[in-house]
Amino acid sequence: MIPALELRGVTAGYGRIEILHGVDIVVPPGTVFALLGPNGAGKTTTLKVCDGRVPITAGCLHVAGTHVNGASTAGLTRAGVCAIPEGRGVFPNLTVAENLRIMTHAGEVRFGDVEEKAYAQFPILGQRRGQLAGTMSGGQQQMLAMCRAIVTEPALLLVDELSMGLAPLIVDELYQVLAGLAAAGVAILLVEQFPKTALAIADYGAILVQGRIITVGQPEDLGDALSEAYLGGAAV
Repeated sequence: MIPALELRGVTAGYGRIEILHGVDIVVPPGTVFALLGPNGAGKTTTLKVCDGRVPITAGCLHVAGTHVNGASTAGLTRAGVCAIPEGRGVFPNLTVAENLRIMTHAGEVRFGDVEEKAYAQFPILGQRRGQLAGTMSGGQQQMLAMCRAIVTEPALLLVDELSMGLAPLIVDELYQVLAGLAAAGVAILLVEQFPKTALAIADYGAILVQGRIITVGQPEDLGDALSEAYLGGAAV
């Protein structure tokens, strides 16, 4: 089976500051892969490598078996990569409907179909379709951000800190959507500040510490390494 995403010995950073030191990750199709680790470990940088925002200085990035080192963010989007960045990334001065219309620019999707899918998943957005996105609650903004994945039908979804600043009930609802997307065949690379939340839907997980993967496995295999990484054990 060809992985939806594969990082082989990836090194990357910002200018002369190297953040990732030979990272290896394999995300099979239709699975949730949780990337965990303490603050500053390089998790968000890993996602930025995968969506083209941070260039690779060594190693290889493959999407659906294709070598994509140096590909632009737009090119990766056309290849089926969709990102939900930390901070949601909606356009605050546009309405809900206008934000959804922008999502149609990535392909041949009709605006009417986009609205139908979005409002079916999150009815509250239909009630707010004429409201400026920046005036909605954090949970509603995150729902709007997640509509990118619902309406564009990506092969690979990159999710950064989905739960940040949200009430537990909203987080549960959003994670149910992620689980449904994976069940429908979307591969998901998930960065999350709360390991238990991520591992509840994850098929696989990896722990990143100081830019290096220290453990990879199924959720039940990560307990001891998680404690070391987050509580300042030998791994850090």
